Amino acid sequence: MKETTIFIVDDDLQVREAVALLMESVGLPAETFGSADEFLQQFDPERPGCLILDVRMPGMSGLELQARLAAEEIHPPIVIITGHGDVPMAVRAVQAGAVDFIEKPFNDQALLDSVHKALELDARRRGQARELADIRRRLDRLTPRERQVMDLVVAGLRNKVIAAELGVSQSTVEAHRARVMEKAGARTLSDLMRMVLALELQDG
Repeated sequence: MKETTIFIVDDDLQVREAVALLMESVGLPAETFGSADEFLQQFDPERPGCLILDVRMPGMSGLELQARLAAEEIHPPIVIITGHGDVPMAVRAVQAGAVDFIEKPFNDQALLDSVHKALELDARRRGQARELADIRRRLDRLTPRERQVMDLVVAGLRNKVIAAELGVSQSTVEAHRARVMEKAGARTLSDLMRMVLALELQDG
């Protein structure tokens, strides 16, 4: 598993170094970047962590980087650090999903608290993503007929109705249904329904 990292994106070298030292003082590895473009060149969605991001930077702004990352299936949660005049923009960033915003000059403990909150969110998101990927792998093993039966079962139809719908015997439906449950790793019908619903929500 890849190491949790704090990514710091700020065009002010002194701020970058100060934040990196603060993170490393509590055992959190940090990497610094002077621009959004520099960060994107090495961005790897598989790397866990969080992003500490300045709002106002030359080139791509912090808000533009946030929007770019939002298009990714998974990306590090964002903590905004901002100058006093940038507070309205920082509020917009939070409304768009940033975990928090901290005003410069920042309070060390307030920044650390926000970072830990972001890391907890990242771990939770990645755990859910792994779980969904595992469900998808299991359901991808179903044959087309098994998937038909699963969809009708999840829709609430009884075996007898499914048999009539598909033009097969009820015992055939029962056999398909048993294989669906086995391949999905579902102990109960409600387990199976939760799996299907979780994938539907992810797929929009």
